[in-house]
Parts: sequence; C-alpha cells; structure tokens
Amino acid sequence: MGDTKDPFDAGAGGILRQPRAVWATAGASVVAFMGIGLVDPILPSIASGLDATASQVSLLFTSYFLITAIAMLVTGFVSSRIGGRRTLLLGLALVVVFAALSGTSNSVGELIGFRAGWGLGNALFVSTALAVIVGAANPIGAARSASGKGGGGRRAGGSAAAILLYESALGLGMACGPLVGALLGDANWRYPFFGTAFLMAIGFLCITAFLKEQPKPARKTSLLDPIKALGHGGLASAAVSAFFYNYTFFTVLAFTPFVLDMTPYKSGAVFFAWGVLLAVFSVIVAPRMQERFGSLKVLGGSLVLLAVDVLVLGYGSHTAAIVCTILSGAFIGVNNTVYTELALGVSDAPRPVASAGYNFVRWFAAAAAPYFAPKIEEWSDIHIPFVVAAVTAVLGALVVAVRRKALAHDAEELEPVHATEDGVTVFAN
Repeated sequence: MGDTKDPFDAGAGGILRQPRAVWATAGASVVAFMGIGLVDPILPSIASGLDATASQVSLLFTSYFLITAIAMLVTGFVSSRIGGRRTLLLGLALVVVFAALSGTSNSVGELIGFRAGWGLGNALFVSTALAVIVGAANPIGAARSASGKGGGGRRAGGSAAAILLYESALGLGMACGPLVGALLGDANWRYPFFGTAFLMAIGFLCITAFLKEQPKPARKTSLLDPIKALGHGGLASAAVSAFFYNYTFFTVLAFTPFVLDMTPYKSGAVFFAWGVLLAVFSVIVAPRMQERFGSLKVLGGSLVLLAVDVLVLGYGSHTAAIVCTILSGAFIGVNNTVYTELALGVSDAPRPVASAGYNFVRWFAAAAAPYFAPKIEEWSDIHIPFVVAAVTAVLGALVVAVRRKALAHDAEELEPVHATEDGVTVFAN
C-alpha cells in the first residue's frame, strides 16, 4: 500500500485540481444534501407551528424519500434521453420551486406534499450529479486493482476521485443542513425552506454557466434497467444490506430530535457536530481503514458499532443521547463511503444504472424509518425504536458476512476511451 497517494494532494491528479464543471456540480450537491437534514432541528418547531404530532411531522422525511426511491427508476431513463446537464437543471428547478412552496405551507399535509415534489427534484439531481462528477473528475492516479483484504478494496482512478468528491459534498451538506436549519429556523420555521430555494437557484446558475452538455450514452436506459441490474447477486446484496442500514441511519436523523427535545440552536449544534464527524470519517478516515483492513471488514465492524451506539442512545441519559447522536456520524460516514463504492463497483452494470437500482432499494428504508419510529414509540415506549434500529444495523452486517463472496467481486475499472474538449471523460461499457 506504499503507493497510495494523498487524495487531497493539490498536485497533478489530486482531488483539488478539478474542472469548474465539477466544482459547480459538487457545490450544488452540497446544498442538495443540506435539504435532507435541514428540517432536523426544526421538526418540533414545525410541529408546534402547524399544530401537528411528531408522527405527522416525520412524514416530511417519508414523503421525500418515498418519491426519491421511486424516482430512481426514472432518472436514468430521463438523463439518457435529454442529457446529464438538462437533467441536473430540471432537478434543480424542481427543488427551487418545491422548497419555496414548502415555506408557504399552511398545513402539515401541504408541507408533506411539497416535500414529495422536492424529493423528485432531488432524485433527478443527486443521481445524475454523481455520474457527472465521475465523468468530469480528474483521476487521482493510475487505476489499480482491489486490495484483496476481504474484497472491496479501494480503487484509485476517476471513480475514486469522484466518490471522494461526492462524499465530501454529502458530508458537508449533511453537516451544514442542520446548522442552517437552526440559524434560520430559530426566527421562523419557514425561513430554512426559502433559504434552500435561494441557494439552489444559485446552483442552477452555476451549472448553467460552467457545465457543458455531456455526450449521451450510446444506449438509452429503460425504466426496468435498474431492476434488471439488481439481478446481480453482489449488487442485490449491497442494496439489501444498505436497506437495513438506512433504517438505522434515518431513525437517528428523523426521530432523535424529538428524543433530545432541545431548542433549534442546540439541536442544530448537535447535528452539526454529527455532520462534521460524518464528513471527516467518510472522506478521510474510511479510505485509510479500507486500505488497511479491506472494505467488507470495515463495513461489517462499523455496522455493529453503530448498533451498539444507537442502543446506548436509546437507553442512556440525556447527555449520553447527545454524545451517541454525535458519535453515530462517524459510523454513518464510514458506511456511506463503503456502500457507495460497493454499489458502483460490485457489478458489471453501467454505473448510473447500478446506482439507480441500489438507491431504489435503500431509499425505501429512509422513507420507512421516520414513519415507523414514532409509531413504534406510540405502541411501546421511547426506547424500542432504537432497539429496532440496532437490530436493523446488525441485519445489515449479517448480510455483508453471509454474502461476502458476492460482495468481494469488484468490477474492473472502466477505461476511458476518449475525453471531450470540456474535460468530460467517456467510459467504455
């Protein structure tokens, strides 16, 4: 592993030396991911302002991710016909419109509906953004094979640079979302929605200015291609494991604010610290752990530790709940990076198709957890939702252990066949 380069080396091929199109897309991705955690610290304020219950307000996540999951079957179909740039702009436009409308809501039902439209726009943007960054990012170095330590070793090349950029955007967005939500939401719960619409409008202008249209795929993607891609045992296993993991992840994200019962500022600070750990562990710590131990060992161990963390969160004191909420960001950051690499590299399906199939499965858990966690509390007590979340994290680890051989098969790095004048690399399928 002595040839491993620092991914943040600003020299030739470093992650920081990227075309403006990549930075414009990554910057807009930060704001897109901010939208996920934006409502987190203001959930109690929204419930109070709209005279809604915790379970009703949690549907803001459910409607958002349910539409996001279903839309994953559409993103490839759309982008392969109108192109990546137009798909990004369409997604951004939808987010701007529905985020602004969310701020005008007069009932929780209206807000849930507008969040669903927001989810459609976010799905179109986020799924296409990863493909655009993969195509346009400068490679970190020459491609090399997997480390062999348990399979799923980290690869260099264009996809590694792209994943680091994408995970950086995700981590920064998830960290800033709660903070922005708290700062604006402390004055009025409507302001974070208007703020997001404004920032995404800036992202729209940046994409318009800096990103040229990419070559369309030689073959148009059908609506069923992501489902067919799940016929690959490794991709299906990654998706199922990620489904269980995402239930745990979004129990923490959507249900914990009601357990902490803090002011927007304090809750925002907790989830900002959580997001900082998520960003640091996804971009800096996870790659080093993968190099040393292998991706599958890292993923399995991180899922088990996350299960222990959420159990302590559910049964510990208020201080312990705060500490464990923040600490969960570390495990979530590691998991996000490894799962993304598995989804993009474990099968021989084109990356956008594999990503769509994988996300189609896992986002259903993100829709389910915010709905079921408050319901489970109503049916039992406040501890049991975290017991369920711990069990789902362990189930995710069991899938990794049982399906180890299928997950250990890495697809060969796609070799670039030519680069366009604007720096967008076209990969051979």
